[in-house]
Amino acid sequence: METLGLILAGVAGGLANALAGGGSLLTFPALMAVGLPPLVANATNALAVSPAHPMAAWAQRSELPPAATLRPLLLAALLGGALGAGLLLATPARFFEAMVPALIGLATLLFAAGGAIQRALGGTPGWRPHRAMVLLLPCAAYGGYFGAGLGIMLMAMLRLAGEADAHRANALKNLLASAAVLAGLVILTGAGLIAWGPMLAVLAGSVLGGWAGGRLAGRIPAGWLRGGIITAGTGMTGFYAWRLWL
Repeated sequence: METLGLILAGVAGGLANALAGGGSLLTFPALMAVGLPPLVANATNALAVSPAHPMAAWAQRSELPPAATLRPLLLAALLGGALGAGLLLATPARFFEAMVPALIGLATLLFAAGGAIQRALGGTPGWRPHRAMVLLLPCAAYGGYFGAGLGIMLMAMLRLAGEADAHRANALKNLLASAAVLAGLVILTGAGLIAWGPMLAVLAGSVLGGWAGGRLAGRIPAGWLRGGIITAGTGMTGFYAWRLWL
């Protein structure tokens, strides 16, 4: 039954990611619910949902900037992701567990406010590579440490760095997220933090959910799904705060 529950959570997460984003707000708590320690659930979830960004980046490769622009950004993303994973390994398990409500709450807030953040930032003209590097490192470190809401962080970072083209920013966001998460996963996998059975169950469900989401795009109002994810994230924040803080 646990495996079936994880597959269904993966389907829900993949469907959410395909239509509105925020799938990790469903899959990470599901992995904790079957008894995985928070650190293991975090690393396992990161690997289970990791194919989404590189697949999207490949589909949008024609929108990516020249290699001369990409190389330093990819290096910063890899470095930041590795630093975040290293920080995760250095975090005491009990401290990370106590942070879970705050991390889920932050990811929910980012998801809920993502549209408003994009509108507020607007499209500042003029690419600023040095600003991009400075802003990218902490974003990538967050991706290596926890990851939910990383895409919204990166989109905001790219706007602040002067990337005004939404299509190019989205393609670049997916590529940078792929690099940050990959660097973190190499370290976390080497440290033995992946629960392979649960990971494969969530991955299988996520692939199925992503396929279904692609088929259902335009049929399910994205606003309904966003509202459901925000409600679920808020509820899980409250539940884990009650369970771990009170």
